[in-house]
Amino acid sequence: MIKRIGKQSLMLSDGPAVEGCAAVVGKKEGEGPLGKRFDLISEDSYFGEGSWEKAESHMLRQCFTMACDKAKLPPSELQYILAGDLLNQCVSSAFAMRESKTPYLGLYGACSTMAEGLSLGALLVEGGAASHVCALTGSHFCTAERQYRFPLEYGGQRTPSSQWTVTGAGAVVLGKSGRIRVTHVTHGRIIDAGIKDPNSMGSAMAPAAFDTLRAHFRDTGRSPEDYGAIFTGDLGALGHDILQALFKADGVELGPRYMDCGVLIYDLATQEVNAGGSGCGCCASVLAGHILQAMEDGVWERVLFAATGALMSPTSSQQGESIPGICHAVVLEREG
Repeated sequence: MIKRIGKQSLMLSDGPAVEGCAAVVGKKEGEGPLGKRFDLISEDSYFGEGSWEKAESHMLRQCFTMACDKAKLPPSELQYILAGDLLNQCVSSAFAMRESKTPYLGLYGACSTMAEGLSLGALLVEGGAASHVCALTGSHFCTAERQYRFPLEYGGQRTPSSQWTVTGAGAVVLGKSGRIRVTHVTHGRIIDAGIKDPNSMGSAMAPAAFDTLRAHFRDTGRSPEDYGAIFTGDLGALGHDILQALFKADGVELGPRYMDCGVLIYDLATQEVNAGGSGCGCCASVLAGHILQAMEDGVWERVLFAATGALMSPTSSQQGESIPGICHAVVLEREG
């Protein structure tokens, strides 16, 4: 049963379960602190394909297949695939899934797409519209560079506030059986802080994360202390600090339980990624590769996963538009 609590949150009494998940990443991500957590690390940035865009689709397809295999579920038994990416018209995920023969719902939430897909998939299962769904997203450093900034050959300098688009993908299969369940979702509002610098996405997205997390705590009556861990993605080091400061000004200390996927996936001191990771594949791969595995291992019993996105396009930035932010939150709880 789905029950609305407060203005933005929903409680799922049956709690759709994680039946399988997988994370596929590139070489740079595999060299980071979470390298051992990922299911597959590709040494070839092209993933055996002839273009960066085809490489991204190949990576997404690999990740999807691995998640279904781990769930012991043939893709044909899925009722829905919910997927998206950063490229124009979400072609990477659409092309990756065009042979799946499964109803496909294309999503665009920028870097918040994993939480958006996971929350909507959970609602479909909880509401009885599906018995099994897969939420899937990813990004590739080289495709994002070509679309949003400059071709790699340009060799442009990066500002300290800029983030490195993760080459990675994450997929989660939801169904009725499993130890980790989705119990609450809080969907966010579009928050525009007036930031226009595309090299400072953390500062553009942090106010949206603050708005959604504050709504979640208000709607559920919970506080940060009710969670073993709280993850945002992908604010990077700058956005992480801004979010902490916003909560502190509101009289709330997030404390050490708060972490950001963009900070976790790379070693910021040695990997030359400036403020950290970003991209749909950042929080997706950290969720599927690290967070869910740690929950299975008993590290945390209740996690609040809040993915953030910058709702921009190359055209809007070139026309001087500000960068609206969005954040969606999902509560994951382990039974037993």
